[in-house]
Amino acid sequence: MKREGSKTWDEVLMRVSNLTVLILIPLTAGLDVGRYYWSTLDIYYVGIGLVFFALSTVLINWAMWINPFFEPTVRIQKDRGHTVISGGPYKIVRHPGYLGGILYTLSAPLIIGSLYTFIPVAIYVLLIMLRTLLEDRTLQRELEGYSEYTKQTKYRLFPWIW
Repeated sequence: MKREGSKTWDEVLMRVSNLTVLILIPLTAGLDVGRYYWSTLDIYYVGIGLVFFALSTVLINWAMWINPFFEPTVRIQKDRGHTVISGGPYKIVRHPGYLGGILYTLSAPLIIGSLYTFIPVAIYVLLIMLRTLLEDRTLQRELEGYSEYTKQTKYRLFPWIW
């Protein structure tokens, strides 16, 4: 069901990226580690994966706590007086929820020990990068003050990179 005001392109990208996380990542991991043993990662990578998992949880929850307009889809919430949020994790990157999602998906192959699971993770990251780019353009066009905010918080998704 489409939310009122949500962008159609975002509804599609959200669903495809969610299906990647909910189906492709577990399927690939299961086939690799549970069935065919295509690859393996050293046990030390579990620790890195757990750090990524913890960081993702903190980052996503922090973004939702700070931003009362946090939504699963891109839509300007005029009925709620939508404004730009520039505090907390939004000082570091403009889309901390997406960064948290990327860290979460990166944690899976590390914790499970599956190199092949990085393939659907890479697909997810590319989908999120596209979604971030399109969302950023939409917010610059439609949300008052967002263009000024982009001058303060220069990075969309990856600190000091993009």
